[in-house]
Amino acid sequence: MDDKTSAGSENNDDLVAVARVVRTRGLRGEVIAELLTDFPQRFNGLDLLIALKPGKARETVELEEHWLQAKHIVFKFAGYDSIEAARALVGAEMAVPEAERVELSNDEYYDWELTGCRVESMAGELVGKVRAVMHPGATDLLVVDGATTGREHLIPLAEEICVEIDKSSKLIRVDLPEGLLEF
Repeated sequence: MDDKTSAGSENNDDLVAVARVVRTRGLRGEVIAELLTDFPQRFNGLDLLIALKPGKARETVELEEHWLQAKHIVFKFAGYDSIEAARALVGAEMAVPEAERVELSNDEYYDWELTGCRVESMAGELVGKVRAVMHPGATDLLVVDGATTGREHLIPLAEEICVEIDKSSKLIRVDLPEGLLEF
């Protein structure tokens, strides 16, 4: 869902990444970014983003304009008026405060809300902990580090299997088909 990663350092826990700058574009200081949101319209009317530069503190940047280009978004930020200035943003994640994330329905979840959840069987046995969420196609997959084996398990994020998801308790109860964890 929207906002695919949570900003990762301890000072940035209250932020949600919505784009990642991949390269400069043109001579006016524009940058091309990979969308990390399922809601690109979220940038309409947005004036500020928080740039999380690799290995550096965050910086609030003013969004002058933006537009979609294929599967990417182009940003133009105030004060970044040359290709040289724009290079400083390459690799940065563009984030918004968590309170400004797009609200989802009760049966939808952000990847970062599922990451770190305990996964238990219906009988209460610990299966493992969610390390990541993959989006390979029709059905998303939970990447779970096994509790007893240490092996990685891929568990379909489907209602029939993930029968209870409690974000506040960081718990996912699963009704696993026989043999699913053997692969």
